[in-house]
Amino acid sequence: MDRKGNLDLDEVRDSLRDDTAIVSVMYANNETGVIFPVDTIGQIVKERGITFHVDGVQAVGKIPINLKDSPIDLLSLSGHKFHAPKGIGALYVKRGTRIRPMMIGGHHERGRRAGTENVPGIVGLAKACELTKRFMEDELTRVRGMRDRLEQSTLSRFKNTLVNGDREHRTPNTSNISFEYVEGEAILLYLDEKGIAASSGSACTSGSLEPSHVLRAMGVPFTAAHGSVRFSLSRFNTDADIDCILSELPPIIERLLEISPFGREMLQAKV
Repeated sequence: MDRKGNLDLDEVRDSLRDDTAIVSVMYANNETGVIFPVDTIGQIVKERGITFHVDGVQAVGKIPINLKDSPIDLLSLSGHKFHAPKGIGALYVKRGTRIRPMMIGGHHERGRRAGTENVPGIVGLAKACELTKRFMEDELTRVRGMRDRLEQSTLSRFKNTLVNGDREHRTPNTSNISFEYVEGEAILLYLDEKGIAASSGSACTSGSLEPSHVLRAMGVPFTAAHGSVRFSLSRFNTDADIDCILSELPPIIERLLEISPFGREMLQAKV
């Protein structure tokens, strides 16, 4: 990928082999929110007659997705990403795509997965889908505006601070900001004391103290990758929430820079 986190389509094409059975890509990256060109990738894949799966967990509910004329054969989603109960998800299967079940023994879910269905979870997922569609415009406008205000105010306050990812092609709710010469985990501890929930990267690797492999692959300097913080917004956030972050975050960064051997120069505001 390049510095903005965009995939190299030539590398995608060159990676396909005669024995490639399936290609799986993210619709949007979970740390930066960068949206990948899945339709273009899908065309490359389908020209070779390969099954195309998309991990839509970070994109479903955040941006409009139309599967009717898409080359996507399979798309997986997770309900808790758009306010459905935790533990419920779904797999879209394009008509004609052959699936061999991993769990056999019953005829549940059209023979694709044995076991009693999670009916309350399914109902909750359906309702969340209905509400998400209703409030999609709010996600694309107001939520995006809050994210942009958070980023612009933060970048204007500190030197050597950057937003990670393609700022034009991102989901509207995700902001990944790097503060050089400070530790992301320390930022999170101080934010937590103020009642602000954030992440230093992927929730899947939240127990690791290593810098994000995503940011390192993008070429983000080691000193900045270590100080990255991800904010994930939703339609339930308000301008007051952003005001709270913008009030509490600067003193935290200043405190950490004061004890950082390389951070004092960042205390000077940008002109």
